[in-house]
Amino acid sequence: MRKLVLITATGAGSGYSPVAPGTVGSAVGLALWWMARDLPGPAYLALVAAVTAGGVWAAHRAEAIFGTRDDGRITIDEVAGMLLSLALVPTTASPLLVGVTGFVLFRIFDITKPPPALRGESLPGGLGVMADDVVAALYANACGQLVFRVPWPGLAQ
Repeated sequence: MRKLVLITATGAGSGYSPVAPGTVGSAVGLALWWMARDLPGPAYLALVAAVTAGGVWAAHRAEAIFGTRDDGRITIDEVAGMLLSLALVPTTASPLLVGVTGFVLFRIFDITKPPPALRGESLPGGLGVMADDVVAALYANACGQLVFRVPWPGLAQ
């Protein structure tokens, strides 16, 4: 069970990156999105929910294993955050452009933690690990929806 917890919590090992583990974890989430982006909406949202719920479970247990609260090696929150950042954002323009835009937006919001994202960290256990990234992902998703759904005058659609 310990191996399952650590593989899940560290985002398939991305949390062990010596440089920018959160960014590497986000890249894992981007790769997972790339593979799942053509799923029907309900199936994709079920995937996001499963990764997020599994992340709460694994992050809670990984904190006990690592002996620290919200340890930097826990990156499942970034994986789930990336999936949510890109949820239902249309890829008709260019899947690559959508993915890169979502990645940049999520990293900006995850690092800056605009309100109420920072408050999420005060929640207990795995819920606190995941909450700030979920809020950051909702901000990133809203921006992505605006950019890729709203017709912009003068730009080819």
